[in-house]
Amino acid sequence: MMRYWPVLVLVAAGTGLPLGRILPAQAERRPGQAQAAGLFLQAVLRANYPAAYARLAPEVRQGLSLARFAAAARPLWKSGQRHGNTIELYKLGVRLGDRGGSRLFYTFSFATDSAARSPSELLEVTFRDTATRAVLGFSLRTPARVTGSRPVSESPKK
Repeated sequence: MMRYWPVLVLVAAGTGLPLGRILPAQAERRPGQAQAAGLFLQAVLRANYPAAYARLAPEVRQGLSLARFAAAARPLWKSGQRHGNTIELYKLGVRLGDRGGSRLFYTFSFATDSAARSPSELLEVTFRDTATRAVLGFSLRTPARVTGSRPVSESPKK
C-alpha cells in the first residue's frame, strides 16, 4: 500500500481546479476564507464590482459607496490587465496592529509570476478574524515595498 501514496498525492495536487470554482457538492457549503478572498479578487479582476462589493463587510459597505469602491478597486483590475486574471495564493498570515489588534490576511500573486524569483505585484485581502468571510480591506502591494496605500477600510492613525 505504501507504494501508492505518492500517486495519491499527485492526483490530489494535480486536480487543476481554478481558485474560486466550487464543486457541485460544495455549492451548499460556505466557502472557506481563502476561497472567499479568491472569489472577491476574481470579481475585481473581471471588473464585476457589484459582486466584489457584495463580499465586503457590512460596516465597510456602509462607509463606502459602490462608485468609490470601484475607483479604489480599479488599480487591481489594471494590474490584472497587465498580468492576466489567474491568481494563486502566495501567503497568509496575521498582521499585528499597534493597539493589540490583529488582522488576518491572504496575499495572492499572479500566475504569470510563478516562475519569477519574486512576484511583481501582490493582491492582499484582509479579514477581521478566522471565522468571517466578509472582506474587511484589500490592497495592491509590491514585494519590495508597500505602495503607500492602506487597505480600503483602514484609515491612517492620528
